[in-house]
Amino acid sequence: MISRLSLAAGAALLAAPAFAGGFAPTASSPAPVAPVAVIAPAAVTPASTGSDWSGFYVGGQFGFGNLSIDDNVSATDDEDFDGAVYGIHAGYMYDFGRVVVGGEIDWDATNINVDAAGSPDGVDLDSVARAKLRLGYDAGRALPYLTAGYARAMVSSDDDAIDAALDDSYDGHFYGIGIDYAVSDRISVGAEVLRHNFDDAPFDGIDTDVTTATLRASYRF
Repeated sequence: MISRLSLAAGAALLAAPAFAGGFAPTASSPAPVAPVAVIAPAAVTPASTGSDWSGFYVGGQFGFGNLSIDDNVSATDDEDFDGAVYGIHAGYMYDFGRVVVGGEIDWDATNINVDAAGSPDGVDLDSVARAKLRLGYDAGRALPYLTAGYARAMVSSDDDAIDAALDDSYDGHFYGIGIDYAVSDRISVGAEVLRHNFDDAPFDGIDTDVTTATLRASYRF
Protein backbone atom coordinates (compact mmCIF):
# COMPACT_ATOMS: atom_id res chain seq x y z
CA MET A 1 0.00 0.00 0.00
CA ILE A 2 2.77 2.40 0.95
CA SER A 3 4.54 1.63 -2.30
CA ARG A 4 1.41 2.41 -4.28
CA LEU A 5 0.91 5.75 -2.48
CA SER A 6 4.54 6.68 -3.09
CA LEU A 7 4.20 5.91 -6.80
CA ALA A 8 1.00 8.02 -7.03
CA ALA A 9 2.64 10.98 -5.30
CA GLY A 10 5.62 10.78 -7.59
CA ALA A 11 3.39 10.69 -10.67
CA ALA A 12 1.48 13.75 -9.45
CA LEU A 13 4.70 15.69 -8.98
CA LEU A 14 5.88 14.76 -12.45
CA ALA A 15 2.57 15.80 -14.01
CA ALA A 16 2.49 19.26 -12.37
CA PRO A 17 4.49 21.03 -15.10
CA ALA A 18 2.23 19.55 -17.79
CA PHE A 19 -0.89 20.99 -16.15
CA ALA A 20 0.80 24.39 -15.84
CA GLY A 21 1.10 24.49 -19.65
CA GLY A 22 2.42 27.80 -20.94
CA PHE A 23 2.25 29.42 -17.55
CA ALA A 24 5.47 27.82 -16.23
CA PRO A 25 8.79 28.19 -18.05
CA THR A 26 10.77 25.10 -18.97
CA ALA A 27 14.19 24.58 -20.44
CA SER A 28 12.71 23.99 -23.91
CA SER A 29 10.03 26.72 -23.60
CA PRO A 30 11.31 29.91 -21.94
CA ALA A 31 8.93 32.49 -20.47
CA PRO A 32 7.48 34.93 -23.06
CA VAL A 33 8.80 38.50 -22.93
CA ALA A 34 6.17 41.24 -22.83
CA PRO A 35 6.61 43.76 -25.71
CA VAL A 36 7.80 47.24 -24.73
CA ALA A 37 5.55 50.09 -25.96
CA VAL A 38 7.41 52.58 -28.14
CA ILE A 39 6.10 56.16 -28.09
CA ALA A 40 6.83 58.02 -31.33
CA PRO A 41 8.00 61.62 -30.85
CA ALA A 42 5.50 64.29 -31.84
CA ALA A 43 6.09 65.79 -35.28
CA VAL A 44 7.64 69.24 -35.13
CA THR A 45 6.19 71.75 -37.57
CA PRO A 46 8.88 74.09 -38.90
CA ALA A 47 8.36 77.74 -38.07
CA SER A 48 6.87 79.77 -40.89
CA THR A 49 9.14 82.42 -42.42
CA GLY A 50 6.19 84.50 -43.60
CA SER A 51 3.19 84.58 -45.92
CA ASP A 52 3.57 83.69 -49.58
CA TRP A 53 2.74 86.90 -51.46
CA SER A 54 3.28 85.40 -54.92
CA GLY A 55 0.43 85.65 -57.41
CA PHE A 56 -2.03 87.96 -59.12
CA TYR A 57 -4.34 90.35 -57.28
CA VAL A 58 -7.07 92.89 -58.03
CA GLY A 59 -8.76 95.47 -55.85
CA GLY A 60 -9.88 99.00 -55.21
CA GLN A 61 -8.81 102.09 -53.31
CA PHE A 62 -10.20 105.38 -52.06
CA GLY A 63 -8.76 108.35 -50.23
CA PHE A 64 -7.64 111.96 -50.44
CA GLY A 65 -5.66 113.96 -53.00
CA ASN A 66 -3.87 117.30 -52.89
CA LEU A 67 -2.84 119.20 -56.04
CA SER A 68 -0.13 121.85 -55.74
CA ILE A 69 0.75 124.30 -58.54
CA ASP A 70 4.21 125.84 -58.80
CA ASP A 71 3.90 128.82 -61.18
CA ASN A 72 7.37 129.44 -62.59
CA VAL A 73 6.18 132.25 -64.88
CA SER A 74 4.25 134.73 -62.75
CA ALA A 75 4.94 136.07 -59.29
CA THR A 76 1.75 134.59 -57.85
CA ASP A 77 1.92 132.36 -54.82
CA ASP A 78 1.65 128.62 -55.17
CA GLU A 79 -1.84 127.19 -54.88
CA ASP A 80 -3.18 124.02 -53.24
CA PHE A 81 -6.42 122.22 -54.10
CA ASP A 82 -7.93 119.16 -52.43
CA GLY A 83 -10.41 116.47 -53.38
CA ALA A 84 -11.35 112.82 -53.14
CA VAL A 85 -9.73 110.04 -55.17
CA TYR A 86 -11.03 106.53 -55.81
CA GLY A 87 -10.16 103.79 -58.26
CA ILE A 88 -9.08 100.24 -59.07
CA HIS A 89 -5.80 98.33 -59.33
CA ALA A 90 -4.40 95.02 -60.55
CA GLY A 91 -0.94 93.49 -60.33
CA TYR A 92 1.36 90.54 -59.82
CA MET A 93 3.97 89.88 -57.12
CA TYR A 94 6.66 87.23 -56.68
CA ASP A 95 7.91 86.31 -53.21
CA PHE A 96 11.61 85.38 -53.13
CA GLY A 97 11.50 84.55 -49.40
CA ARG A 98 12.02 87.93 -47.78
CA VAL A 99 12.16 90.20 -50.83
CA VAL A 100 8.91 90.65 -52.79
CA VAL A 101 9.05 92.18 -56.29
CA GLY A 102 6.02 93.09 -58.37
CA GLY A 103 4.33 95.27 -60.91
CA GLU A 104 0.96 96.99 -60.82
CA ILE A 105 -1.31 99.18 -62.91
CA ASP A 106 -3.93 101.38 -61.30
CA TRP A 107 -6.34 104.17 -62.11
CA ASP A 108 -7.83 106.87 -59.87
CA ALA A 109 -10.73 109.18 -60.64
CA THR A 110 -10.65 112.51 -58.80
CA ASN A 111 -12.86 115.51 -58.12
CA ILE A 112 -9.99 118.00 -57.71
CA ASN A 113 -10.84 121.32 -59.36
CA VAL A 114 -8.27 124.09 -59.91
CA ASP A 115 -10.23 127.34 -59.65
CA ALA A 116 -8.53 130.25 -57.92
CA ALA A 117 -7.06 133.67 -58.67
CA GLY A 118 -3.59 133.51 -60.22
CA SER A 119 -4.12 129.92 -61.35
CA PRO A 120 -5.40 128.32 -64.56
CA ASP A 121 -9.04 128.69 -63.55
CA GLY A 122 -11.63 126.07 -64.30
CA VAL A 123 -9.26 123.13 -64.86
CA ASP A 124 -10.34 119.75 -63.49
CA LEU A 125 -7.98 116.88 -62.74
CA ASP A 126 -10.24 114.07 -63.95
CA SER A 127 -8.05 111.03 -63.35
CA VAL A 128 -4.53 109.68 -62.85
CA ALA A 129 -3.27 106.38 -64.31
CA ARG A 130 -0.06 104.69 -63.15
CA ALA A 131 2.31 101.88 -64.11
CA LYS A 132 4.13 100.80 -60.94
CA LEU A 133 7.14 98.82 -59.88
CA ARG A 134 7.01 97.55 -56.29
CA LEU A 135 9.79 96.35 -53.97
CA GLY A 136 8.65 94.96 -50.64
CA TYR A 137 9.81 93.08 -47.54
CA ASP A 138 7.97 89.92 -46.45
CA ALA A 139 7.40 90.45 -42.72
CA GLY A 140 4.84 87.65 -42.40
CA ARG A 141 1.33 88.95 -42.71
CA ALA A 142 2.65 92.49 -43.27
CA LEU A 143 4.29 93.67 -46.50
CA PRO A 144 5.84 97.16 -46.36
CA TYR A 145 7.02 98.33 -49.77
CA LEU A 146 8.45 101.11 -51.93
CA THR A 147 6.95 101.98 -55.29
CA ALA A 148 7.73 104.24 -58.26
CA GLY A 149 6.92 104.54 -61.94
CA TYR A 150 5.10 106.35 -64.73
CA ALA A 151 1.99 108.49 -64.25
CA ARG A 152 -0.47 110.04 -66.71
CA ALA A 153 -2.90 112.81 -65.72
CA MET A 154 -6.14 113.47 -67.59
CA VAL A 155 -7.53 117.03 -67.38
CA SER A 156 -10.46 119.01 -68.74
CA SER A 157 -12.24 122.33 -68.30
CA ASP A 158 -15.83 123.56 -68.41
CA ASP A 159 -14.55 126.80 -69.98
CA ASP A 160 -14.40 126.25 -73.76
CA ALA A 161 -11.55 128.75 -74.23
CA ILE A 162 -9.43 127.09 -71.57
CA ASP A 163 -10.36 123.61 -72.76
CA ALA A 164 -9.17 124.44 -76.27
CA ALA A 165 -5.74 125.40 -74.89
CA LEU A 166 -5.40 122.20 -72.86
CA ASP A 167 -3.92 118.89 -73.82
CA ASP A 168 -6.10 115.96 -72.82
CA SER A 169 -3.31 114.29 -70.86
CA TYR A 170 0.09 114.98 -69.34
CA ASP A 171 2.95 112.59 -68.61
CA GLY A 172 4.80 112.49 -65.31
CA HIS A 173 6.35 110.25 -62.70
CA PHE A 174 5.67 109.28 -59.10
CA TYR A 175 7.21 107.59 -56.06
CA GLY A 176 5.83 106.51 -52.70
CA ILE A 177 5.49 104.02 -49.89
CA GLY A 178 2.80 101.59 -48.81
CA ILE A 179 1.96 98.58 -46.70
CA ASP A 180 -0.30 95.56 -47.22
CA TYR A 181 -1.65 93.28 -44.49
CA ALA A 182 -2.93 89.76 -45.19
CA VAL A 183 -6.27 89.39 -43.41
CA SER A 184 -6.55 85.88 -44.90
CA ASP A 185 -4.91 83.81 -47.64
CA ARG A 186 -7.05 85.69 -50.20
CA ILE A 187 -7.85 89.11 -48.75
CA SER A 188 -5.38 91.89 -47.96
CA VAL A 189 -5.87 95.49 -46.88
CA GLY A 190 -3.41 98.34 -46.85
CA ALA A 191 -2.52 101.99 -47.25
CA GLU A 192 -0.41 103.91 -49.75
CA VAL A 193 0.98 107.45 -50.11
CA LEU A 194 2.20 108.64 -53.54
CA ARG A 195 3.84 111.84 -54.75
CA HIS A 196 3.40 112.74 -58.46
CA ASN A 197 5.05 115.39 -60.61
CA PHE A 198 3.78 116.67 -63.96
CA ASP A 199 6.00 119.24 -65.70
CA ASP A 200 4.32 121.99 -67.78
CA ALA A 201 0.89 120.80 -66.76
CA PRO A 202 -1.62 122.08 -67.54
CA PHE A 203 0.27 125.00 -69.17
CA ASP A 204 3.91 125.74 -70.04
CA GLY A 205 5.89 127.05 -67.10
CA ILE A 206 3.61 125.45 -64.53
CA ASP A 207 4.65 122.35 -62.58
CA THR A 208 1.87 120.38 -60.93
CA ASP A 209 2.47 118.08 -57.98
CA VAL A 210 -0.22 115.68 -56.81
CA THR A 211 -0.06 113.82 -53.50
CA THR A 212 -2.52 110.99 -52.82
CA ALA A 213 -3.16 109.01 -49.65
CA THR A 214 -5.44 105.99 -50.08
CA LEU A 215 -6.75 102.93 -48.28
CA ARG A 216 -6.70 99.75 -50.36
CA ALA A 217 -8.31 96.31 -50.39
CA SER A 218 -7.21 93.46 -52.67
CA TYR A 219 -8.25 89.93 -53.58
CA ARG A 220 -5.29 87.60 -54.15
CA PHE A 221 -5.49 84.65 -56.57
